[in-house]
Amino acid sequence: MIVVKFGGTSVGDAEAIERAAGIVKGRLDRQPAVVVSALGGATNALLAVGEQAAKGHLIGALRGVETIRSRHLTECENLLRGSEAADEIAADISASFDELASLAEALATLGHATPRSFDAIASFGEILSSQLVAAFFRLRDIPAEHIDARDVFVTDRNFTAAEPQIDEIAERAREVVQPVIQEGRVPVMGGFIGRTADGITTTLGRGGSDYSASLLGAALHADTIEIWTDVDGMLTGDPRVVKGARLIEQIRFDEASELASFGAKVLHPNTIAPAVRLGIPVFIYNSRNPGGNGTRITFDAPRRPVSAIAGKGGVTVVKVGAAKMLFARGFLRQVFEIFERNGVSVDVVATSEVSVSMTVDDATGIESLLVDLSALGDVSVERDLAIVAVVGAAISDSSSAMGRAIGALGDLQIHMVSLSASGINLTIIIDGDALNTAMERLHGEFFSDAEKKRK
Repeated sequence: MIVVKFGGTSVGDAEAIERAAGIVKGRLDRQPAVVVSALGGATNALLAVGEQAAKGHLIGALRGVETIRSRHLTECENLLRGSEAADEIAADISASFDELASLAEALATLGHATPRSFDAIASFGEILSSQLVAAFFRLRDIPAEHIDARDVFVTDRNFTAAEPQIDEIAERAREVVQPVIQEGRVPVMGGFIGRTADGITTTLGRGGSDYSASLLGAALHADTIEIWTDVDGMLTGDPRVVKGARLIEQIRFDEASELASFGAKVLHPNTIAPAVRLGIPVFIYNSRNPGGNGTRITFDAPRRPVSAIAGKGGVTVVKVGAAKMLFARGFLRQVFEIFERNGVSVDVVATSEVSVSMTVDDATGIESLLVDLSALGDVSVERDLAIVAVVGAAISDSSSAMGRAIGALGDLQIHMVSLSASGINLTIIIDGDALNTAMERLHGEFFSDAEKKRK
């Protein structure tokens, strides 16, 4: 049994859904369960409706509802034209958008929206796309059965970033999804969405559809999990920044997680965690190039000094210096408790005898954090920095790769350097406007044609 997940661009229109059907049909002998995202761009459009309504701009919100309705009805017509299911699915779509319009009117009356409201609005995208995809699959002789993902993915009440309840999901998957597979049918459900134990709709946050696929794969002990997107797989660098970025055909779980955390867009950091727990291989494929090799993520991939370069901007460094830190017990605990109390997440940490430096991706609300930290010592802040990460499972086996990485940056100013606790990621903090240059230099150092010949 396998889990096959299609992202928004892979179900973005009738042509894309046709390709998805061909991919699933070629895997029927492997008992696929299918997870789909909303139609490409639909989630952002839905959230914009909620924002407009909450500001009291009801006319604009209702126009947004009609625009999204028209798109879904057009794709329904393109996909199901002339079939018995066409009128029924179109009626269901219209009814859903009538419900959305009523919700927008209620929000406009209230004048504000809660995270719970935004989850209710955002959920329409996956609910509708999964209904459309299931109906079209049946026209292509795929024995598809639509399943409401909210009947499977049980979460807590942390709306917009709900935490899945693993044990409950496993139980629901066995009760709801497994029988469908055992009877020779193909379950089709939306990703991203879930439901609390008392029945309130939630979402898993950005990247939630991939996460849903991994959760389902773990719950059903799938043989593999396939993520179908619009790129060929994980690359040695961001192709928008570096020339000659190459496909990584095999990569280790820990390397893939690091790359996702440090800016690789093809994979969300949480995506593969459930698969890692059970050692289920994850494949990333391009739905526009179904015959491509893709990337295989697994425990037994080769250990390389450097597998890829990643980077991200918008980083802030917070430094706390205190002479008393040298001999003080619990100093770092106090620092991290202050970060936790202020709801600010720490990314990279570096320490010396008398100071600790930490990077922050989201500096929203950092002012109160700085006030609290000032009670411990001198506090300074550096903004508009960037992180460039050199990732490889064997990077710490010798100092040569790390030395080459630092040397490749040449005259670029380095604010901070850290080797991850796992020893697979050398993180370097640089000026924000030097990010692309740094990535180009590092990629050239480790992946140029000359380097390839040297190996």
